[in-house]
Amino acid sequence: MQTNMHEAKSKLSQLVELALLGEEVIIAKSGKPTVKLVPYTLQKTRTFGQFKGQFVVSKDFDSKEVNDEITDLFGS
Repeated sequence: MQTNMHEAKSKLSQLVELALLGEEVIIAKSGKPTVKLVPYTLQKTRTFGQFKGQFVVSKDFDSKEVNDEITDLFGS
């Protein structure tokens, strides 16, 4: 559904409900689509160290030899 800015101001609650129900709501200005109204989703909080012990990194991962090999493979 596309609506103009003036109508969006007066019917914002209804447009939000439509967006929450999954309908695509586009708000236009001077007949040109300007913004899309979409539901907000909470982002998961990150826990520092949550993958500790699940990855093994070699001790020489940042050595000159390894960096030279990567440069040879991919250029730089």
